[in-house]
Amino acid sequence: MSLDTPSTDAPHPSAERTADEQRLHQLGYAQELSRSMSGFSNFAVSFTIISILSGCLTLYGFGMGTGGPVMIVWGWPIVGLMTLLVGLAMAEVCSSYPTAGGLYYWSAKLAGRNAAAWSWFTGWFNFLGQVAVTAGIDFGAALFITAFANLQWNLSATPGHTILIFAGVLLLHGLLNTFNVRLVAILNQVSVWWHLLGVLIIVGVLAIAPSHHQSASFVFGHFVNNTGWTSGLYVALLGLLLAQYTFTGYDASAHMTEETKDAARSGPRGIVMSILVSLGAGWVLLIGITFAIQNYSGEAGSATGVPPAQIFIDAVGATGGKLLLLIAIGAQLFCGMASVTANSRMIYAFSRDGALPGSAFWHQINKRTRTPTNAVWLAAVGAFLLGLPYLWNATAYAAVTSIAVIGLYIAYVIPTFLRLRQGESFERGPWHLGRWSRPIGIIAVAWVAFITILFMLPTLSPITKANFNYTVVAVAVVLGFAGTWWLLSARRWFTGPKVQGSAEELAAIEAELEAL
Repeated sequence: MSLDTPSTDAPHPSAERTADEQRLHQLGYAQELSRSMSGFSNFAVSFTIISILSGCLTLYGFGMGTGGPVMIVWGWPIVGLMTLLVGLAMAEVCSSYPTAGGLYYWSAKLAGRNAAAWSWFTGWFNFLGQVAVTAGIDFGAALFITAFANLQWNLSATPGHTILIFAGVLLLHGLLNTFNVRLVAILNQVSVWWHLLGVLIIVGVLAIAPSHHQSASFVFGHFVNNTGWTSGLYVALLGLLLAQYTFTGYDASAHMTEETKDAARSGPRGIVMSILVSLGAGWVLLIGITFAIQNYSGEAGSATGVPPAQIFIDAVGATGGKLLLLIAIGAQLFCGMASVTANSRMIYAFSRDGALPGSAFWHQINKRTRTPTNAVWLAAVGAFLLGLPYLWNATAYAAVTSIAVIGLYIAYVIPTFLRLRQGESFERGPWHLGRWSRPIGIIAVAWVAFITILFMLPTLSPITKANFNYTVVAVAVVLGFAGTWWLLSARRWFTGPKVQGSAEELAAIEAELEAL
């Protein structure tokens, strides 16, 4: 049954059914997942995936050679403010349609004509971006763990060792997400305080311990270009990747709405607050680290492969530096766990509507834990495959981060564009932007169009096999696969998000789960 043809003979919801469950029924779905998350837990998932101690630090070395301090420090608030506008536009739509499908469901509801096609391509870009951001986060954690092992036990930081650790991190996150969502919610709440206290500790130590700090003119004005390109403007724009990659994954609040109480308000607030808190705390972190740089060229080319690790060591000594590194690694592990959570919910919802190969398998719920276990492992394996090119391409990590940005932001902005087309006919939820909706939406669409082109461009010159930015290849493969499948087959059977059944059928599904 398609979304546009819901049952008309549904009785009134029972008195016991919550407002969240009533709204989910109106959207066409049964309450299969456990709705046990608070509004703070919903915020915590997105804040943990943004993870300033993951994105800022894992791409800090990229920023050191691509614009240097001036772009690291000033690129952050510029990108952060633009991201806030994208997030505000998304949050308004989330309030109207609080369902785990998130972006692709929104596109189906907002498109009008060709709704199924809009939904299909939004979902596939979201799928690409979610898998890539999981790969980027856990690969970054693997880089930092490898660096710690190099410092502590002299383990060489080879691509092979990094890939093995990457696989171990993904295995850990797959196992954690196999258990009840309450465990994940608790860990995400711990993660919020770990991140905030971690930033305070790192910045506090770097402010007090070093005998030498960089000047304000260096931190806020020094430009570095180690890319081989001659255009300073081009290099500066490439340097925005550090911030833009970090500001990804906040659609997790939308994907977790079927597990969140008061979802029509908590989901939008989770999106917006995760961006705002990250904007402030991340800027403090980047400024603090940049002031603490002792030997710019030496730290940028650190043997560990992780410049922040060398900055910590040089600034506060070996023991203190390793302790700061462990704080960052802990945050990155929290971040990757939350990313697998959000990724699996998107896969669960997309396969619930038959849009992935093997959808019947990926949509299965573990009836004991009420978690989409099969989707969890698809997220983990897909992320591992995206990270494998690092074995033969040293710049693969930057490409994975670009894929994450492009895949996610295209999926973020399609519903915003479709909402703009609807104008005043858009049915607002309880959380909305009022008269600011249109100007915010226009700026958000323009910004995403700009960064989509920017982050597919080559980052180093001259271009070789070793430094080629394979982002464009990955995006083209997914777009080509989704487009070909659509033209040859899916356009004849994919009608967009499906209604699971009548009110009685939805209630029967829920009763079966509750009886276990």
